[in-house]
Amino acid sequence: MPTQCNPEQLEFSCVERRRVVASFDGGQVCSDGGALLLKQTDEAIGLIDRLAGCFVDGRQAGSVEHSVRSLLAQRIFGLALGYEDLNDHDTLRADPVFGVLVGRLEAPLAGKSTLNRLELFPRRGVSRYHRIRPDSEAIERLFVELFLDSCRRAPAEIVLDLDATDVPLHGEQERRFFHGYYDHYCYLPLYVFCGRQPLLARLRPANIDGAAGALEAVQQLVGQIRARWAHARIVLRADSGFAREALMGWCEAHGVDYLFGLARNARLVRAIGRDLREAAHEASRTGRPARRFRELTYRTRSSWSRARRVVAKAEQTGDKANPRFVVTSLSIERSAARTLYEDLYCARGEMENRIKEAQLELFADRLSADAFGVNQLRLWLASFAHVLIEALRRLALTRTELARASAQTIRLRLLKIGTVVTLSVRRVKLALSETCPHQAEFLAACRALGVAAR
Repeated sequence: MPTQCNPEQLEFSCVERRRVVASFDGGQVCSDGGALLLKQTDEAIGLIDRLAGCFVDGRQAGSVEHSVRSLLAQRIFGLALGYEDLNDHDTLRADPVFGVLVGRLEAPLAGKSTLNRLELFPRRGVSRYHRIRPDSEAIERLFVELFLDSCRRAPAEIVLDLDATDVPLHGEQERRFFHGYYDHYCYLPLYVFCGRQPLLARLRPANIDGAAGALEAVQQLVGQIRARWAHARIVLRADSGFAREALMGWCEAHGVDYLFGLARNARLVRAIGRDLREAAHEASRTGRPARRFRELTYRTRSSWSRARRVVAKAEQTGDKANPRFVVTSLSIERSAARTLYEDLYCARGEMENRIKEAQLELFADRLSADAFGVNQLRLWLASFAHVLIEALRRLALTRTELARASAQTIRLRLLKIGTVVTLSVRRVKLALSETCPHQAEFLAACRALGVAAR
């Protein structure tokens, strides 16, 4: 029988004449007790089970200790809880809360080496050590399916936001290039969101036009959406980098509306010269910014196939003119100029917040593998963690103060709860901290997710 050693007791300075002592004898205490909400959310939408079906597992079934589903659960729950690296799982594999999340209590979870076999798949065929391969088309379809399933009924109209952004690279990753605008080596992923939900996260090298591949992505998304929602009106929204003839022409031919920023030029600025002068006079007189809106019918000299509706904003801020333009297929009866620009186009700024949330709080920018395909898989995993957090927000937090909270805020307030875990033959008892300041929100989320109270 092994010798039972008493843990070393640490003595700190006294407080109000009382000794302050500490030792590592508190039992199994975990910091992620609130992650039970993530597990319940995943069961509600079936994310991890459905994602596991998007992988081809070439391993011998009788020799497999960790299923594809359990490996994916570790990674996605880990990202949602703030553990961005595979190295973290060498410690988390013995965490009982993670055991509950993954559904594996009697044996350790996978460590970083096993998780590597999920992510570091070979470029062609199979290898002796890497026999799990993602089905790229199935994974991209799953993003849209999860979005479609999140709506109880087909909406009359949806707005799809497109954007390209940079992921800085600091190694020798495959297909890395220097981008002059961002002034560093990077990837240039293409994102598509509808509201807070990601519909596409496609990795691209940085030596391309920002709109490269957007038409093919839109064709894929629109086709999948219309197969379920045949009569929903679809509006594409993006900055001026996407105002390309091929994309606009396809939208016009297939009944898809668009609202894109339009890069200003001398012709456009001259067309609103009078409006700019009036705005400058008003700003000088009142000391406040002034703006005017103007309807234009505009066609480029060679790149556009037809004239299109352009809305111009003539704005004067301080001593600077700030002319801006958008091009759209939406009619003036549908949206007047000011409403079109201020209410509809400017709302695309919310998508930029979602990209920041994905990259800074859910680690979509941790693309340090050598192989391009592996980095694409890591981008997908982070995006599915985003889907999971958004589902928790939508299903359980709509009536709380966290209804519009960021992933980091939800993580700190609801998921990072100190918990004592006790395992017995009949049950797993998680004793959440009595001093948790957000018990009301946690309990409300449990009720919304259908957790039984006894």
